[in-house]
Amino acid sequence: MEFPFDIPADGVIARVRASAGRRFFGCGTLLALGALLVLLGFTRAETGLGYRLFLVLGGAGVLAAATIMWRSTLIAVELTVEGLRDTTGRVLAPLDDIVGVDRGVFAFKPSNGFMVRRKTAGLKGWCPGIWWATSKMLGVGGVTPAGEAKFMAESLSMLIAARDAGNLPRG
Repeated sequence: MEFPFDIPADGVIARVRASAGRRFFGCGTLLALGALLVLLGFTRAETGLGYRLFLVLGGAGVLAAATIMWRSTLIAVELTVEGLRDTTGRVLAPLDDIVGVDRGVFAFKPSNGFMVRRKTAGLKGWCPGIWWATSKMLGVGGVTPAGEAKFMAESLSMLIAARDAGNLPRG
């Protein structure tokens, strides 16, 4: 299979990043939930101390998660002829290790994203709202626009087909 378009000069075929609206909505929702839990923990005097402590600690945990998500949504995922990486330089899945891409309705994937199946258990981690990796699976998506993720998934599928046919494009 011939790759249908030229590779840009910077080598990045596709890029998926968090949209501003989804980023604000996702982080804002977590902030509101965390603040509500902390507020309930401090204002419910008629409940037991253990329950109030649970609410405050849970709220603090959700506020910490909102902070982590705010920082992680600054990162983007990039597709190159070498594979998938993020903008920090972390290699998520080398092209030689990718078996296939799932983006069907019933695929276990992030919202507005896709699932990458790998040959070997590689990177494990989580960048909330952008990607997660466990065992032989890598999910890309979350607070990302569906169009960008669809383009990346289709481009990755074409790269895999070109790799398997021995016609991998040069970066």
